[in-house]
Amino acid sequence: MPPKKDAKVEKPMLGRPSNNLKMGIVGLPNVGKSSFFNALTNSSARAENFPFCTIDPEESRVAVPDPRFDWLCDFYKPSSKVPAYLTVIDIAGLVKGAHEGQGLGNAFLSHIKAVDGIFHLCRAFEDSDVTHVEGDLDPVRDLKIIHEELRLKDEDFINKQVEGRQRDVSRLGQGGTAADKAKKEEFEIWKKVQKWVCEDKKDARDGDWNGKEIEVINQMYLLTAKPVVYLVNLSERDYVRKKNKWLVKIKQWIDENHPGDILIPYSGAMECTLSEKETAEEKEAYLKELQTKFESPIPVTTILPKIIVTGYQALQLIYFFTGGPDEVRAWTIRKQTKAPQAAGVIHSDFEKGFVMAEVMTYEDLKSAGSEAAVKAAGKYVQKGKEYVVQDGDILYFKAGRITDGKKK
Repeated sequence: MPPKKDAKVEKPMLGRPSNNLKMGIVGLPNVGKSSFFNALTNSSARAENFPFCTIDPEESRVAVPDPRFDWLCDFYKPSSKVPAYLTVIDIAGLVKGAHEGQGLGNAFLSHIKAVDGIFHLCRAFEDSDVTHVEGDLDPVRDLKIIHEELRLKDEDFINKQVEGRQRDVSRLGQGGTAADKAKKEEFEIWKKVQKWVCEDKKDARDGDWNGKEIEVINQMYLLTAKPVVYLVNLSERDYVRKKNKWLVKIKQWIDENHPGDILIPYSGAMECTLSEKETAEEKEAYLKELQTKFESPIPVTTILPKIIVTGYQALQLIYFFTGGPDEVRAWTIRKQTKAPQAAGVIHSDFEKGFVMAEVMTYEDLKSAGSEAAVKAAGKYVQKGKEYVVQDGDILYFKAGRITDGKKK
């Protein structure tokens, strides 16, 4: 009998294993966090020109824009439409020394610990009417301040944990039970993380960790393990013209220190004004006015949809669709989720009694034009418990009867 092929084992991902994840807006005071939050969510969080205006984090959900969802709604014409949502939290500004309690540092850092990813917002516009907590404009310095505050908070936590665990491991001696060996192995991972974050002064998320190490790191809830999307707040003029002297320097700093992270320039002033326009015609007129005013060769568009999608993807979230005349819904799951667990997002009984998933892709349905045509083409397939759900799958689950386990 030929040997079985080794199944590919996916490395676990950093972060909480949940589909209910949140992005927090982080930055120095007066860089435009609350204004961005207001524009993003059309809410009314206070936006004032002084530090610590936002003390209690504001939270809101924003729909994730997706033309696939729009097409499915046109196709099925359902009574109910439920898109995927991204939860966003506006966190008050950090200042230098926050890890030691400066400003309202300890409270704010605990708010950051409660989110799963970070929109790191920095200011790259001059405005004498908007004070800068550091006295002058230097977004690269501002990025460094925030990163160092988060890292120092992790450093303090890791050092205390390693010190306490060192005493516990020392008492175990040589050999020991399987549990003792597991505790020693976990301690070695703590020391490895300590060297990376505390001695090498790097973010936990930038390390090359194996599966076991990631499992331990996920139990640490480190601030520097969270994914980051960088947002640069520009003036209307710079955003429309796509020019700002700081953008190249910011991009260079990100590439040198956190390669692969995404940088998105946007204009808080423009997005706030746009969000206050009540009709599509008013919004279009305002964007055309900006294009003419600043002599842009291309139309001016909002960047908020891209920011929402990027934040959603940074959390390693995807969604599958269910569709029919009653409802079209996008169901949020994390990448690497298998079919039974995806079914459980709809109802826990679907996971317990999972039999199979019937799968077709959005692309196949759109190109074929009907479910019957997808089936006729042999592209409507049945998948079992090991199927890993892909982004944009259209799924129908079959589940067996759930019993209480008692003999009749």
